[in-house]
Amino acid sequence: MDKRLLLIINPAAGTKKANRYLTEIISLFNAKGCLCTVFCTAARGDAIQIVQENAQGCGLIVCIGGDGTLNEVISGLLLSGLHIPIGYIPAGSTNDFANSLGLSRDILTAAQDIMEGTPMPLDAGSFNGRNFSYVASFGAFTEASYATPQSSKNILGHLAYVLEGVKDLPNIRPVHLALQAGGQSFEGDYIFGAVSNATSIGGVLSLDKQTVSLNDGLFEIILIKSPQNFAELNRIVISLQTRQYDRDLITFLMADRVEIQANPNMPWTLDGEYAPGCQNILVENLHNAIQLMLRQER
Repeated sequence: MDKRLLLIINPAAGTKKANRYLTEIISLFNAKGCLCTVFCTAARGDAIQIVQENAQGCGLIVCIGGDGTLNEVISGLLLSGLHIPIGYIPAGSTNDFANSLGLSRDILTAAQDIMEGTPMPLDAGSFNGRNFSYVASFGAFTEASYATPQSSKNILGHLAYVLEGVKDLPNIRPVHLALQAGGQSFEGDYIFGAVSNATSIGGVLSLDKQTVSLNDGLFEIILIKSPQNFAELNRIVISLQTRQYDRDLITFLMADRVEIQANPNMPWTLDGEYAPGCQNILVENLHNAIQLMLRQER
């Protein structure tokens, strides 16, 4: 591995805890022989530009931040056409992708694991040409991830997302869409949907780790129908808790390509960040598009 290391930190991520460890992180990387170039993001899209302008010639890119920051690092890497391993130090409020990968929540342990890890190929996704790391979703709770003020996220952490979602429950309206995937077609009114490559979505919904593989070239697709009464709502909740999906109310399947027809004004989220809707949407799995540094055993 080239000893040049590009380190990108989002200083506003989560509770800003990682900022206090930046010197120690750099010292740890230096001790392993890495020459670090450090950039701080200041606005949305910064990490994409930083990678595109500075990743050439580096042997490793390390991202310190939340899932949104990782999304930008991956997007910048894919847009540049470079194949450089990524190290991820999760420092956001929810860290869905990190939870799916079993990354340490301890900042310095996560940094050490990057140095002692090996590159593991992982799938990514394309949403009408816009890259994402692990999920494209719509409906209940998804808006909370980008509607919650950063100040609230910093103070309350993951609880801020949950509170924002609960506050909006009375206002949840089903959306009508048609979806084709895996040779099957579905159409109806749904309160939530996700095309994902993770075991945790929004910190609220979890999928079976025995079912989900992050590098099999397939997405996990889940659609939750609009409940007609309290009994159906209760069935949905129990189904999600037990992961025994009620086929009358919840659709679950796997596919590498998803075509969706929806209201163009319906908002989406990509890795927790707002994405505008479109009438015709194509979501494609980018098989083994990235390499993430993972330590096999801790």
